[in-house]
Amino acid sequence: MPTYEYACDACGNGFEVVQKMADEPVKTCPKCGKAVRRVLSGGIGISFRGSGFYVTDSGTASGGTKAEKKPAPAACGSGGSCPGCSGA
Repeated sequence: MPTYEYACDACGNGFEVVQKMADEPVKTCPKCGKAVRRVLSGGIGISFRGSGFYVTDSGTASGGTKAEKKPAPAACGSGGSCPGCSGA
């Protein structure tokens, strides 16, 4: 559930309320009982935790282990006839 910030212009009280998005906004200040307004805030950033959120976490081979990286073939220009280009 999101946390909403409210401010009272009459007494200067600022407070936060954890509410459902479908709940009605708070209308009165708990300190003085006068009208309040909802304050826009930056909030906190989204934090993704656990596996699967990074490029390094998704490169698994069948069997659950990391896939081995093969070196790129040499660019010798021989069309793959040298040992470096044929992968041997």
